[in-house]
Amino acid sequence: MKRVSGTCVSIDGHGVLLRGPSGCGKSDLALRLIEDGAFLIADDYTEMEVRDARLTAAAPAAIRGMIEVRGLGILRMDPLDEVQLSVIIDLVPASEVPRMPDAVDTQILGVALPLFKLVSFEPSAPAKVRLAVRLSTGGIISVS
Repeated sequence: MKRVSGTCVSIDGHGVLLRGPSGCGKSDLALRLIEDGAFLIADDYTEMEVRDARLTAAAPAAIRGMIEVRGLGILRMDPLDEVQLSVIIDLVPASEVPRMPDAVDTQILGVALPLFKLVSFEPSAPAKVRLAVRLSTGGIISVS
């Protein structure tokens, strides 16, 4: 098992790990996704383990069901226990987001997963995360 810094949500049964430095908008983006039907898995730290050659994500017991909402504090919500991870989103400044990115993977515990770079506070960020999930799971095909 490995603990990674990042917030994890489940979108249509697919795990999304949001990574980035403190204050970059991980919890904010997760909250916007949750308000649109996603489920919280873990905020701030996510525990990963490999099962059947796939990564499973869950919250550490001490923070299960909690999310930090800047301006409101630590709030409780109903989380899912775990999810199989499908995609990783690195939250970066706009200058680091390529207009036409090449397909990139990253590895956690030896399991390769698609990696995307997005800006968390853009109004379109939740839609882009959902599109990244669809791209990664065969829901849509990229023509680039």
